[in-house]
Amino acid sequence: MGAIAVIPARGGSKGVPGKNRLPVGGVPLVARAVRSALAAAAIDRVLVSTDDDLIAAVARAAGAEIVERPAELAGDTASSESALLHALDAVGAQDGQLVFLQATSPFLDPADLDEAVRQVRDGAADSVFSAVETYEFLWRRGDEGAAGVNHDHSSRPRRQDREPHFRETGAFYVMDVAGFRAAGFRFFGRVGMVPVDPRGAVEIDDAGELEVARRLAPLLDAAHAPDLDVDAVVTDFDGVHTADTATIGVDGLELVTVHRGDGLGVRLLREAGVPVLILSTEEHPVVAARAAKLRVEVLHGQRDKAHALRDWAEQRGIDLARVAYVGNDVNDLGALGVVGWPVAVPGSAPAVLEAARHVLTASGGRGAVRELAELVLAARARRGTASAPHRTIADPRADGADTTEEGTA
Repeated sequence: MGAIAVIPARGGSKGVPGKNRLPVGGVPLVARAVRSALAAAAIDRVLVSTDDDLIAAVARAAGAEIVERPAELAGDTASSESALLHALDAVGAQDGQLVFLQATSPFLDPADLDEAVRQVRDGAADSVFSAVETYEFLWRRGDEGAAGVNHDHSSRPRRQDREPHFRETGAFYVMDVAGFRAAGFRFFGRVGMVPVDPRGAVEIDDAGELEVARRLAPLLDAAHAPDLDVDAVVTDFDGVHTADTATIGVDGLELVTVHRGDGLGVRLLREAGVPVLILSTEEHPVVAARAAKLRVEVLHGQRDKAHALRDWAEQRGIDLARVAYVGNDVNDLGALGVVGWPVAVPGSAPAVLEAARHVLTASGGRGAVRELAELVLAARARRGTASAPHRTIADPRADGADTTEEGTA
């Protein structure tokens, strides 16, 4: 059957309640795992095994098939192996490769998954796990004091004179399906490993590790080109179309500076049929004037941006999961939290950077909107906008701007 990825994601979690659907880099953990699996060329099918309707909805929206996990396999004492075997039974998989992914490892590299599948598929190993190389000295406590685990503590060789050890990260395991069914455990036969980038070797088991992952996400996610395949673009005004500054004359008149390249970017979106909305807390004639110049919709004077955005999208039949919203300050957090692509500009409030799925390189008022437009248009050119149907697998045991200003930017 080729390679099947299974992501066990139960609803119960003692350390961090609702952990598998919490966002890191603006994306729920289970959705991050699904997207990494879908991006791996060697994986043919992606399943999420869950007992939780909310997790199922998030995973399905990300592109996974859902395996309904029975309660007796979703408790605190249930093993991962039991969930994996149940998922294999659900799809009738007897051979090929099983890719076991942990949603709590948010920085899965599809290239690492491909390498692990290759090792099993080509017969180099029967089971493979992810690991990081380490030269750390490990110790154990005993009745007579501490003693070295992986070294003789009476001798301290230099790093270059030592062989490295490898720490299991828990991020992924790949197994031969037939061998796993026979063994009932993830390690059997000839065991191989794939060394992964230690910077992303984060396993989230508590609130502190969740915080670390969220702070790492803008740095690690930026290394990969974002696939901003969306159906609409919504932007804040101050701090996005402008540098978040204003010039005030003696008569009290406010003037702002905008970027011509942003205007051309908006026009290109309009010409591609992508709706654009400016959504602003500030109620000021300059916001409406800029929107009129760009020939886009505007909602300003909006204290509850999330509510306004939901209404706008519902009226137009647009799925919020396929909307990009770009903001810069704390009054944008509500809107950032309801869209599929929360985006921030550099220098945004820390909470906004933490909530963002992508951080632009251009600053507000200096080409940020143009950069966003180019990312959206590039994604549409690569993939189009059609989305594939999804299904649930039952338990097998159960019965525009004008050219006078913007076009020459």
